Amino acid sequence: MHWIDLTIFILYMIGLLGFGFFFFQKNEGADDYYVGGRDMNSLHIGLSVVATDVGGGFSIGLGGLGFVLGLSGSWMLFTGLVGAWLAAVFLIPKVKGNRVFDKAYTFPEVFKYYFNPHVALVAGIISAVGYAGFTSSQILAGAKLANGTFANLDLQTALIIMGTVAVLYTVLGGLKAVIYTDTIQWAILMTGLIFIGIPVSYYAVGGWEAIQRSVDPSLLTITNLTWQRVVYWGVTIIPIWFVGMTLYQRIYACNDEQTAKRAWYLAGLFEWPVMAFMGVSLGLFAKVAAAQGMFDYLGAANISETDPETGLPMLLRTVLPVGLMGIMMSAYFSAILSTADSCLMAASGNVVSDIIGYFKDVDHEGDQFLRFSQVTTLIIGAVALFIATTMTNVLDLMLYSYAFMVSGLFVPIVGALYWQKSSSAGAIIAMLAGGGTTVYLEVFVEQLPAGLDANVFGITVSAVTFIAGSLLFPDSSTPQQAETAERNEQPVNPQV
Repeated sequence: MHWIDLTIFILYMIGLLGFGFFFFQKNEGADDYYVGGRDMNSLHIGLSVVATDVGGGFSIGLGGLGFVLGLSGSWMLFTGLVGAWLAAVFLIPKVKGNRVFDKAYTFPEVFKYYFNPHVALVAGIISAVGYAGFTSSQILAGAKLANGTFANLDLQTALIIMGTVAVLYTVLGGLKAVIYTDTIQWAILMTGLIFIGIPVSYYAVGGWEAIQRSVDPSLLTITNLTWQRVVYWGVTIIPIWFVGMTLYQRIYACNDEQTAKRAWYLAGLFEWPVMAFMGVSLGLFAKVAAAQGMFDYLGAANISETDPETGLPMLLRTVLPVGLMGIMMSAYFSAILSTADSCLMAASGNVVSDIIGYFKDVDHEGDQFLRFSQVTTLIIGAVALFIATTMTNVLDLMLYSYAFMVSGLFVPIVGALYWQKSSSAGAIIAMLAGGGTTVYLEVFVEQLPAGLDANVFGITVSAVTFIAGSLLFPDSSTPQQAETAERNEQPVNPQV
């Protein structure tokens, strides 16, 4: 990389750390650090949601999908649109419209209200583990991008650099800094893609005629995928909008219910079609460039042995001129950081409020709590960096983290909000059975029936055990019954 590009990139990173330090001086307690002061508007929240959800893992992962599947890879983020809009209709009114959650900080606090503290503890552990893994995927995404872009930079060194910057920035600034910088980072990414990455790459590979000559025609359609892959994306990604800790933090950060809904509708549209087609298009251009031999000088002459997720970094390294390269790299790193910092904040919130808070009362006010939260965030960040050194595929690591949380948490949260017979015992059994099933199948079973993903079976087991456990071991009374009775002005009839 030319010294001009490197200077632009380094200045960008220094600017992010400076922004984090600014909010380090401004943050006064848990509201600022974990839920952004609870007064954010829909534009900042919406852009932060999509920046967090799409971010670097999906940006690099989408490039890999474009390399392998072509334009059909865009359907992965269609599930993001569906999930965002379903959450706006069915989840946000239940959470933001309930005054009980006006002072909430985490997703498991919903379980604590509808069930009991034991359920919240289990949910907090599952969420913390999942988001630690998700943070790792973003660090790995940044390292892969740096490794493919900077000459003589090995992957392990890139991991240390990306991990250090992401963790320090998050430790300093908290969620308020994350949300504001997400807005800036997303604007940088969109500008970089629309005005630099896509047009320059399209011209460099020779335009549409060259694309048609260089790749299989199926890559230029939107039907180049199996129904099993569609189911995999659907059951893994759509439910995360109902169990994602990063999303609950942003619901709590909104001014009111309508603000949250507008933010979610905006985020959905940015996911699909906007980001979806831009991401896979760049991956497709990378496939064309590889077929044309443009990456031979990088030692990637054999296209069949090229890691699909390194195609995009190699493309940008090859086609972008001095100056634009630094801007584009900053754009992609901004996307990566916008997800890494949010996921790290989510894991930290789970550990402090849901796990440590289960065993002792946590005072969320004052400098002492703030410093304790920052130390916790630093420790989790170090663990996430270690996890990143053990994985090689960004999208797999990210979707495994998703699957782990979805299998255990999705059915109980739907039951908590919408089924009066839901019980605490049923929720715990479903979390352990659903998550355990998915992990077991992913680790020990190579081929599942009909070629389906393990998460399908995990959610199914979770649903069956949740219903059975709730009916066999009912709670004496539930908040759902109380809410229904209040609406009907009737007394609550406890379960027998």
